[in-house]
Amino acid sequence: MRSMRVGRPTIRLNGRVVVVGAGIIGLLLVQALRAAGCAHIIALDVVPNRLDLVCQLGANVGLRADAPDVLNQVLERQDGGADLVFEAVGTPPAFQVAVECVRKGGGLTQVGNVSPTVVLPLQRVVTRELTLYGSCQSFGEYPACPDMMARGAINVDPLISAVAPLADGAAWFEKLRQRTMGLVKVILIP
Repeated sequence: MRSMRVGRPTIRLNGRVVVVGAGIIGLLLVQALRAAGCAHIIALDVVPNRLDLVCQLGANVGLRADAPDVLNQVLERQDGGADLVFEAVGTPPAFQVAVECVRKGGGLTQVGNVSPTVVLPLQRVVTRELTLYGSCQSFGEYPACPDMMARGAINVDPLISAVAPLADGAAWFEKLRQRTMGLVKVILIP
């Protein structure tokens, strides 16, 4: 099977992928993975409206990351685990879920970094022969992004939750911090 290089890991065409976290990074990741040829994409998040949006943008299915049986659902839908998992949150619980979603011999790309440290389940990584990648910002993809947006491979319009005057910025930052409105991205206009 042919492979494509997208960022740090090697993406297999028609590969099985899980994206943990459907915030702005996860939503963009799903679109980039779909454009790279991934056919089976599952997204996990705890915010229901983000799961709807991530499916509109290319995920085959969106699952609640905090559901008690989420790992069983992922393993069943991905034939025992994903070839590659992107963890786009960066918290200890999200990292643990991500490790468990990877099939033996698969890879985990750590993008999220909210927490400065997480526990690495060393025995799971070693005995399942997992490859761990770290990713910060971009790995040379930036020049391709405007082109992908122009061609419609990446759609940023659904990611914009509101456009507001800069003077209202403090109130919008508070709304984003509270996470009660399901906001993804707010653009402030001077």
